[in-house]
Amino acid sequence: MTEPFALAGFDLDAFIKSTLAEDLGSGGDRTSAAVIPADAQLHAVMASRDEVVVAGLPLALAFIRALDPQAHFEVVAHDGDHLPAGSALLRISANARALLTAERSALNTVQHLTGIATLTRQYVDAIHGTGAILLDTRKTLPGLRVLEKYATRMGGATNHRMRLDDGVMIKDNHIAVAGGVEAAVRAAKAAGLHDIVVEVDSLDQIPPALAAGADRLLLDNMGPPMLREAVALIAGRVPTEASGGVNLNTIRAIAETGVTYISVGRITQSAPAADIGLDFA
Repeated sequence: MTEPFALAGFDLDAFIKSTLAEDLGSGGDRTSAAVIPADAQLHAVMASRDEVVVAGLPLALAFIRALDPQAHFEVVAHDGDHLPAGSALLRISANARALLTAERSALNTVQHLTGIATLTRQYVDAIHGTGAILLDTRKTLPGLRVLEKYATRMGGATNHRMRLDDGVMIKDNHIAVAGGVEAAVRAAKAAGLHDIVVEVDSLDQIPPALAAGADRLLLDNMGPPMLREAVALIAGRVPTEASGGVNLNTIRAIAETGVTYISVGRITQSAPAADIGLDFA
């Protein structure tokens, strides 16, 4: 038996059903139905051809169980595990038709989420020892945010806000419409909002943002020299977050400026799928 998989705001049953329905269409897996005997059993190993950080394995089990409730699993790896290339993740014994039908949905999901977790871990490793904390963003695929942000956690990142309603972030367009940094922050305060993050893209915006009561400053598209100036100007009064222009080549220098957080959209937006396959024994 495996532990139930549950994430806040995520309906596992609905995800499994809708994904399988998308793949099965109205006629089902016509190839397997024609070629594979109804009572045939299949033994298979899900393994990674890449070095990976695993994410999404319980979803693979759920896809297979949805079509064969009697399927047997030997779970070799767990989400969050960092494994070398060639590692087995899961051994499966199941009805052959069911396993072949669920194969693509299971693999697509594990490959995608493991790719995110693996790239995330590379960013986490790149800033190790600096004290900076890696954040993800809302740059996620529609309908997959909860899963993709779960995958970044498996890679070692911390989740930024999940939705527009669970965090307050005043960005450049808010500031432009509101009439300036100070006006935007004061309006948010007047509305009773708390934990207000304010995006600034110049040193001149920092004093009015702090004076108006910003609780955190997002330092947008600043190179390391300007980030160091900004951190010195803020002088620990509020946490700082660097964003923009962050990649594996730049993140270490950014982290060494003393910022509290670094937010990176690339870990969800640009992560390649992991090379994971299902090999039949």
